[in-house]
Amino acid sequence: MSSTTIDYEAIKKNQRAGWETGDYPRVGNTLQLIAELLAEAADVHAGERVLDVACGQGNAALAAARRFAEATGVDYAVNLLDQGRERAVAEHLPVTFVEGDAEDLPLPDASYDVVLSTVGVMFAPNHQQAADELVRVTKPGGRIALSSWTPAGMIGQLFKAVSKWAPPPAGVRSPTLWGTEQHLHELFGDRVEFTAITKREHVFRYHSPEHFAQWFIDNYGPITRLAGTLDDADRYRFAAELADVPRAFDYATDGTVAARAEYLEVVGIRR
Repeated sequence: MSSTTIDYEAIKKNQRAGWETGDYPRVGNTLQLIAELLAEAADVHAGERVLDVACGQGNAALAAARRFAEATGVDYAVNLLDQGRERAVAEHLPVTFVEGDAEDLPLPDASYDVVLSTVGVMFAPNHQQAADELVRVTKPGGRIALSSWTPAGMIGQLFKAVSKWAPPPAGVRSPTLWGTEQHLHELFGDRVEFTAITKREHVFRYHSPEHFAQWFIDNYGPITRLAGTLDDADRYRFAAELADVPRAFDYATDGTVAARAEYLEVVGIRR
């Protein structure tokens, strides 16, 4: 389907409503380790200008600030930005948070030494436009570093389970394509030289599969919003299907969940 037939603004308006539902930082805060590893992989230096795109509650921006970088986070969900500011104050970290769309960043060309995104920019519906913006705001010779869930990993399978209940908009490509080398090469072409491509696993730790499912229903905005449209019987079935997802990736033997979720971590040099 041609991109001209897709109403990306309507899709983003619906996405924003999802992220502003529930309490996503209660999920996102459990992913802080991904941001710390990405900041290390990108070799963030003190004093560098670092941008965290689709920052949510600021995981990568905070990771950069801990390394004494000049950190900025940008997102279109104002409630998540507010929580990012609260976290920065609580941790005594100087981070600037800016409202903005990953597909139309309100920032100057070639203005950042390092541009990061941890499982964030992958959700922009127009993949090419988002990639173009990442390149635009990065200085020549600067680094672009991304962590994205893979299609076959646990979160990829979670999205697949959710899509049975809420099919994605026609023509919009899966966000988990950002977790594949081929798609990244297609998006960035020769504008970015990838110097490190690493598959990693993040372990999701919950009391039980049912706890995992309920936590996401209560807090993960898009899932919270979807669950709110279901009647009691369908909500019960939906929760049961979500609980099945971590079981396939769980290595715990004590009844709790310790489920491995694969993601792709990449670092590239902007040419």
